[in-house]
Amino acid sequence: MASILVALVGPLVLTGLALLVTYLVLGPSKYGGPSSGKGVVVHVLVLGDIGRSPRMTYHALSIAKHGGKVNLIGYLETPPHPSLLSSPSITIHPLPPPPVRPPSVPFLLFAPFKVLHQLFCLFTLLAYTLPPSQWLLVQNPPSIPTLFIAALVCRLRGGSTKLLIDWHNYGWTILSSTRGPRHPLVYIAKLYECLFGRLGDHNLTVTHAMARQLRKPPYNIRGPMTAVHDRPADIFKPMWWGKARQEVLERVLPAEQRELVPSIMEGNTKLIVSSTSWTPDENFGILLDALVAYAADPVSEETPVLAVITGKGPQKEMYLRQIEELTGSGQLPNVRIVTAFLPFEDYAKLLACADLGVCLHMSSSGVDLPMKVVDMFGAGLPVAAYCGYESFGELVKEGVNGRGFERYGELAIILTTLLSPEGSGELEVLRKGAVSEGRRRWDEEWDEKVAKIMGFAA
Repeated sequence: MASILVALVGPLVLTGLALLVTYLVLGPSKYGGPSSGKGVVVHVLVLGDIGRSPRMTYHALSIAKHGGKVNLIGYLETPPHPSLLSSPSITIHPLPPPPVRPPSVPFLLFAPFKVLHQLFCLFTLLAYTLPPSQWLLVQNPPSIPTLFIAALVCRLRGGSTKLLIDWHNYGWTILSSTRGPRHPLVYIAKLYECLFGRLGDHNLTVTHAMARQLRKPPYNIRGPMTAVHDRPADIFKPMWWGKARQEVLERVLPAEQRELVPSIMEGNTKLIVSSTSWTPDENFGILLDALVAYAADPVSEETPVLAVITGKGPQKEMYLRQIEELTGSGQLPNVRIVTAFLPFEDYAKLLACADLGVCLHMSSSGVDLPMKVVDMFGAGLPVAAYCGYESFGELVKEGVNGRGFERYGELAIILTTLLSPEGSGELEVLRKGAVSEGRRRWDEEWDEKVAKIMGFAA
């Protein structure tokens, strides 16, 4: 274990020292702009795809609405929110794509190389290319190397740039779900995250449960902390039944499924939507098995289902093959499953047109919450969601705005109950609960909590 730690950490430490010496020789500059209100400069950093980072997108838009100037840093893999591109107060700084691991190179050997590449790109951008800022707002995870670089730059600025860490989850628990809890990198990532996670001037969390957990070992964060729940943006809104719904369905559904639009409009065919990352921590097999069970139930003859699955991810092709095999073998009668990757506006409208949303998020930490459920509530869409984690009840209220499940059999029962003609009354109750939950919007949550922290409100 010791030799592995040295092999992995050694290059990172040496690179960090080299960056530090270089920066000190050239001389650190300090932020000299406004410390609050209009004109405040904020760097928003997400070491991920900006187009698939809604919470950081909303942070940037909120800062801009309050007169701040935003430098948004991240990868450009999918189209960003249109408002980011149209705002004169937001400048996007794309990061160069990270190196891709060749199949012949072991993960343990490739990981340090990838991190070194990210270290160099981030440090160059934050320390030299961009001017100093009043705040550096960082998404966590990913933790490596963002927390280290962000803390280093803020300290070298002499305290003129404050570090605000927005905790969405824990990087080490996500790594553990794919590499196993005993993997050397998981051990290193946990130590790293617990150490550098304590260096924020202020911390934001997505749940109260996460805030409580970060106060305890092994994190032991003593700095200020505020729970800021994800709330839907204004683009997510209920769509009243009628011609508007029909026009959206005829436009966003795959061409071969548009023949179902009249049946969906009449309520004879039910439309369910699930957004997934196609990763192991969102087990799509649960939904697939539940749909097979639904198809075997007599209810499916009376109420066929069209399931639209959105998103991109590594396991997508594997599940598409399974769907093809199940369909070909006759195990999905009266059930059609299609996939799509939609622009932001079309996705929001599709949610508003659906009868039920399904969320498979399992939470590697047990204390985060899925943004996709927040968006569904914003669109007035009730949900069936995986419920086997501590913070679930902070968002989904059983029998009020959604239903929870842990196994495919439980999800199958929910589908047969809510999508049957006899379940229309309960589904309508859940829809009203979803609309009610979605009334509190992101701007209200942000203005009440984050605006005060960043000096945009008294």
